[in-house]
Amino acid sequence: MTFEVGQELAPHTFLINRAKLIAYANASGDQNPIHQDEAFAKSVGLENVIAHGMFTMALAGRYVSELAGGSEKVRDFSARFTKPVVVPADLDVELILSAKVSAVDDGLVKIDLTAICAETKVLGMAKATFLA
Repeated sequence: MTFEVGQELAPHTFLINRAKLIAYANASGDQNPIHQDEAFAKSVGLENVIAHGMFTMALAGRYVSELAGGSEKVRDFSARFTKPVVVPADLDVELILSAKVSAVDDGLVKIDLTAICAETKVLGMAKATFLA
């Protein structure tokens, strides 16, 4: 694939639900109740159960790896968590990832990422660099 500065790359939508949060919690060992227990999440001021930040980041990383043509080509990937991904019971929420090429130089492609859930930007300053 050829990359050009300003090019908007194909977006990808990931579906997140409570079952995936439980699977991630079990795999990661992060059993914080804000990710599984609605009553607890609300008791600490959250709107509802929220996705693990690192689960959101992992999905963004998967998107970057797919754009790059494999994780071995990814050289840099970073983001800040700006808003939580809220996951109500019995619903799939959409995490929509998109990217725009910000630079192509010396065989490296730099992209700016956008992560949106429920019309809210959930990652800020999200960037990645990979081999062209």
